[in-house]
Amino acid sequence: MEKKHLHIAAGIIKNSNNEIFITQRRADSHMGGFWEFPGGKLEQGETPEQALIRELKEEVGITVTHCELTETITHEFTDRNITLYFFMVDQWEDEPFGKEGQPSRWLLQTELVADEFPPANRSIVGLLTKSAG
Repeated sequence: MEKKHLHIAAGIIKNSNNEIFITQRRADSHMGGFWEFPGGKLEQGETPEQALIRELKEEVGITVTHCELTETITHEFTDRNITLYFFMVDQWEDEPFGKEGQPSRWLLQTELVADEFPPANRSIVGLLTKSAG
């Protein structure tokens, strides 16, 4: 049986203080309890950037005005494969918050801890902490 392949856009929302906005996955979701960069699945016909803009509006209440694709990672799980498109979001309108009731916080880029993120996100967390140093 062929595994499902999901395409996911994620936003690394970074403010002028070198803090990054992260949200926590619901306990009952895939990889529940881990922290993540907000975003979500691409819908039919959407580009990764269009999905990112839509998802960040829905999930954290911001309107992205500038973002840049920084990394694309493919990760295999036992039940699915995912391709993650990570965007650096450095300009937006409104203040991000957990619109769906999910815990959220700003964390200094140097204080991100890879083990608090799903395995597919750990390499990007490593890149971010290294580049912040």
